[in-house]
Amino acid sequence: MASTYTGLGVQLMATGEKAGTWGTLTNTNWNIMEQIAGGYIEVAVTSTPTTLSVSDGSAGAALAHRCITFTGEISENTVVTIPLDVQTFYIIKNSVSGGSSASYTVQFKYVSGAGSSVTWAAGDTGTKIIYATADDATNPNIVDATSAFVTATSTTTLTNKTLTSPKIGTSILDTNGLELALITATGSAVNEFTIANAASGAGPTLSSTGDEANVDINLNPKGSGVLKSGTAAVKVAGTETMWIPANAFYLPTTNPADAASVETTATRPELKVLDFDASTAQYAQFAIAMPKSWNLGTVTYQVFWSPSTTNTDNCIFGLQGVSVSEGDTADVAFGTAVEVTDAGIGTVEDVQMTAVSSAMTIAGSPADDDQTFFQLYRDAADGSDTFTGEARVLGIKLFYTTDAANDA
Repeated sequence: MASTYTGLGVQLMATGEKAGTWGTLTNTNWNIMEQIAGGYIEVAVTSTPTTLSVSDGSAGAALAHRCITFTGEISENTVVTIPLDVQTFYIIKNSVSGGSSASYTVQFKYVSGAGSSVTWAAGDTGTKIIYATADDATNPNIVDATSAFVTATSTTTLTNKTLTSPKIGTSILDTNGLELALITATGSAVNEFTIANAASGAGPTLSSTGDEANVDINLNPKGSGVLKSGTAAVKVAGTETMWIPANAFYLPTTNPADAASVETTATRPELKVLDFDASTAQYAQFAIAMPKSWNLGTVTYQVFWSPSTTNTDNCIFGLQGVSVSEGDTADVAFGTAVEVTDAGIGTVEDVQMTAVSSAMTIAGSPADDDQTFFQLYRDAADGSDTFTGEARVLGIKLFYTTDAANDA
């Protein structure tokens, strides 16, 4: 009886055959099996299909190696085939390179049949663990078993393992399987977080790092939520309020309002007010150095006042401003006024406040460290101002927007 061969080329000698050559042939068989167990070879993939064949009874066939690297340059989607009688598993790395290899796929399959195959996508130079089962000649299967070895499908504890540049999916789950953190990828990302621990006496650091020189850290609460440190809200840049009481105003030389004190009942709050006449336009002013954190943009305001009569008609207030830089004259015109209308509340000595005004532009091209002058008036000459008594202004709230965390 003549010798036969396995699918990977191992010679099966018949009893009584090969007299005097068993030593040589057996050594060759052992070499083949050593290659099958752990041998490595590089295979140049230069055409499609590239056929991996077996040389019966000879060591060195690519197909009879456990680890294979595909090399070479391809210019089309490429197929690598193996014979139908091969049953084994491989560790294969796709290293085709050069030219347009990044634009083409590499498929590993049986030479015929309608079974499954394994494909490296265009540009994929990864390593796959593959097993080939030719138990059905019509539908022989080649299966990618990589995920079974590199992806934990159940809870797995990694102890003292170093993960170098690991790729994480879209979320990290807690021990209950619930989402702990979501991760969103940006295709063109150049900036990132760096987390650093610290020695005794110092706190750990969360830094914004990356290719750019100046990089913000953006922490975005959801909906009406606020940014907190511990249990306290963190102050962030945005709308700020400045209270200007009536007694902080000064009266201009021309058409001033009247500064007055209004006693309610003895030992109860006394109102420090600016009285604005019902028939004559009158004015009051204040001057401030705006905070350096101010964004130099528009401002709004709200008037707090108290009626001197029970009349419920409309009263019109106006505010205008101008900024003056160092070395510039203060003899400049105020900017365009913004007015706000409010109806009398109907009860003397009640405290009332107007709606917040629309945005007001301060004249003079404001800059950091300017002196900013404001002028408040009652537009008594406007026919729509029909409130019959004096409007007693208690003060105003000035709203401005910051774009820095402090005034440094």
